[in-house]
Amino acid sequence: MKAVLQRVASASVTVDTQLISSIGKGVLVFAAVAAEDTLKEVESMAAKVLKMKMWPDETGGTWKRSVQDIKGEVLCVSQFTLLASTKKGSKPDFHGAAGGEKARELYDQFFSKVQELYEEDKVKNGVFQAMMQVNLQNDGPVTLEIQTNPVKISEKSNVGTETKAESKSDYQLPPELLE
Repeated sequence: MKAVLQRVASASVTVDTQLISSIGKGVLVFAAVAAEDTLKEVESMAAKVLKMKMWPDETGGTWKRSVQDIKGEVLCVSQFTLLASTKKGSKPDFHGAAGGEKARELYDQFFSKVQELYEEDKVKNGVFQAMMQVNLQNDGPVTLEIQTNPVKISEKSNVGTETKAESKSDYQLPPELLE
């Protein structure tokens, strides 16, 4: 699961000119469900969203307080496009995103878990699979990307990632250098 968190002074979601949800000070969460995600990732992401330190404390110490600490609000918006792959050509590939029904089920569980772990009336939602207009007043700006299963550096590229053991077995010194 992947999410983009934006610290906001306010945010809202509109669908077909109808206001669906709005929040004041808090965090706007764009969330995407990956094809391999399970309830475990959903629960982990919900906890991360609420615990992420995005605000200063009373003394000005940065990155000290979470949305719960400031008693802020949360607006969750489903956004499968966060999982786009743009490695080939100019057309995004969304094969990494979960399919319709699975994505809806896990996203709904994510939203419910955020409500359960916080205060239900402070957690708002967009409309799954709708064309939404999302308006926000970013505070900072502060924008963070978080993942439940981040790609490890060794998985990003195979170039230059062989281990010492592999490189020793792949390369043989010429016999004249061994003497």
